Amino acid sequence: MAVAAPTVSELCAGARRAARHLAQLDRGAKDAALHAIADALEARTPEILEANARDMEAGREASLSDALLDRLRLDEQRVAAIAAQVRDIAALPDPVGEVIDGQRLPNGLALRRVRVPLGVVGVVYEARPNVTIDAAALCLKAGNAIVLRGSSSAAHSNDVLARVAAEASGLPKGAVTLLGGGRETLAELATQDGVVDLVIPRGGEGLKKALEAVATVPVIYAASGNCHVYVDASADLDAAEAIVVNAKTQRPGVCNAAETLLVHADASRELIPRIARRLAAEGVELRLDGRAGTLAGDGHAAATDEDWDTEYLALILAVGVVDSVDEAIEHVNRHGSGHSEAIVTRDLAAARAFQLRVDAACVYVNASTRFTDGGEFGMGAEIGNSTQKLHARGPIGLRELCTYKYLVEGDGHVR
Repeated sequence: MAVAAPTVSELCAGARRAARHLAQLDRGAKDAALHAIADALEARTPEILEANARDMEAGREASLSDALLDRLRLDEQRVAAIAAQVRDIAALPDPVGEVIDGQRLPNGLALRRVRVPLGVVGVVYEARPNVTIDAAALCLKAGNAIVLRGSSSAAHSNDVLARVAAEASGLPKGAVTLLGGGRETLAELATQDGVVDLVIPRGGEGLKKALEAVATVPVIYAASGNCHVYVDASADLDAAEAIVVNAKTQRPGVCNAAETLLVHADASRELIPRIARRLAAEGVELRLDGRAGTLAGDGHAAATDEDWDTEYLALILAVGVVDSVDEAIEHVNRHGSGHSEAIVTRDLAAARAFQLRVDAACVYVNASTRFTDGGEFGMGAEIGNSTQKLHARGPIGLRELCTYKYLVEGDGHVR
């Protein structure tokens, strides 16, 4: 007799039961679970790579872009890096129980505000199997149960990685749960009121819109990254070239890669022909406004209005010329997604204006946007980068996976 598969509601209820246990674990128990997961990842690497090879083959048959295939691909080095990141998370301080602030009130009550786990966190993500482990490790360290819903393109990889995490950790059933199914599963997860405490989508605008249409539980959107590099009139052009090339080409299929280059008119005559040659050698297709097109020479496409709002996730870069830092800031705030924005300048006033007035989670001066990453920020890893402002902004790490409660102690106090 066939046994019916658990429903999304039943799986989320199991995660809620596990979350109550996880919230009480001390740091030693959680860190031991993470080290066991890291060891199992290394021991089961052949099994993981076999599953990933099936996803890669299906991805090629489905004509996924090179950038998406790169995000999907695992090899021995990447699995080892995932395991190392789990150990890095284990080495971080435990956020649970951390005292944020406190005081003794005039009436004698002792008041403390302390971090506590959120409870059950749902993570929805596309074509990046490493997120399965990064998200699970972060949630477990923060005392949360996690419900994962990956994309069909990484189904085999996600399945084996989630099983490794669940089996190796030694934690209660339901601590790590992977959902299958299609869009209906997404809708069910996002409507588990009172069971799922938070959903974090990590993907593009399509995923964001799908969740916005149905979600009744709180959502932190770790969504698109339409990121800019602005090269000011005073910029060191050698530094500007290195930053632009890194921000666009080092890994074009990720959310912190640059999608638009803005150049001050005073720097454009020298920089644009130079950067056009360099980016062409790197295989980058340029989409240029009128002034940039005149300077770059023939063989480039003209930028359309749509280009300024597009997250390409590919070797494509929109390029425009502006007449001031004010115009650059206005362009970034109109077209950017609030992720990561950079200015290259030697002018302190221009740098300060950019820092104060650009509305983004991460604002860089003389550095590549590619540094927006939980690992780079010393957070061990991240579930994603929040482009919104409430509860979490920027990389979502351990502290962002906690809420807080007030602990109040008295001695027979009544009001």
